[in-house]
Amino acid sequence: MTVALITPPAAEPVTLAEAKAHLRVDVADDDAAIAALVAAARRHVESLTGLKLIDQVWRLYRDGWPADGLVPIPLFPVSAIGPVVVYDAAGTPATLAPAAYRLDTRSRPPRLRLEAGAAGPGIGLNGIEIDVTAGFGASAAAVPAGLRQAVLMLTARWYEDRDGAALGVVAPEAADRLSDLLAPFRSPRLA
Repeated sequence: MTVALITPPAAEPVTLAEAKAHLRVDVADDDAAIAALVAAARRHVESLTGLKLIDQVWRLYRDGWPADGLVPIPLFPVSAIGPVVVYDAAGTPATLAPAAYRLDTRSRPPRLRLEAGAAGPGIGLNGIEIDVTAGFGASAAAVPAGLRQAVLMLTARWYEDRDGAALGVVAPEAADRLSDLLAPFRSPRLA
């Protein structure tokens, strides 16, 4: 299964004003740099937790339906599915009716349950496209406070050490604090 970002988040989990207040920056000189750091921090937190913080649309490409009819969705949390498009042998797209599938958002990963009788693809590669809206909500207010704090912490770390640290690298002492903030949001691993 291939996953591609179709519509990025329209906002960040931390506003520029919140980030500047956290950094104690009063001037606009670094606004673009701070905004870029907030976006990078969000992507880093998403990578570490397996969560999408702000609503964004992703497209899943599949070659065929699984035999059991359950399609795992590698994004979390998921708020909406659709459209689900299946291509026939001629490459003509057909959108499945919403009654042809059901979304299970309680599982992690979420699952799409294909109802009996749904059409299979007529082409062998990427014959199915499933659009998924993933995120806690459309605005920063929907994002849990611990995740917002992690974004602020990373933004501050990278802003204060712009010359010494590569973007995406977290010093060991900051990594421990970040790990503590993110621990409640990680998916437990069962042996």
